[in-house]
Amino acid sequence: MANQRQFPRTPMKCRIKISHPSFGELIAQTRDLSDGGVYVRHPDLTVLTVGAVVRGQVQDLPIEAPILDMEVMRVDAEGAGFRFLARD
Repeated sequence: MANQRQFPRTPMKCRIKISHPSFGELIAQTRDLSDGGVYVRHPDLTVLTVGAVVRGQVQDLPIEAPILDMEVMRVDAEGAGFRFLARD
């Protein structure tokens, strides 16, 4: 299977807050990041379905990070991969 990624991934671990009606808010950890999305590790993310939209905000920065809408692209036993959605 060929790699069809548009953006290269960079390993990056940081805390991120994810919000969704199915579980409220949780604090998880990123595994990798690209210009197009992020993979987030947390067992509660496995309840999400592909296509669901969550809100995410990186934590522990010197300034408050923006809150981004993200779409679930894949779910596995460790967490979920998201793509960043454009803001209107």
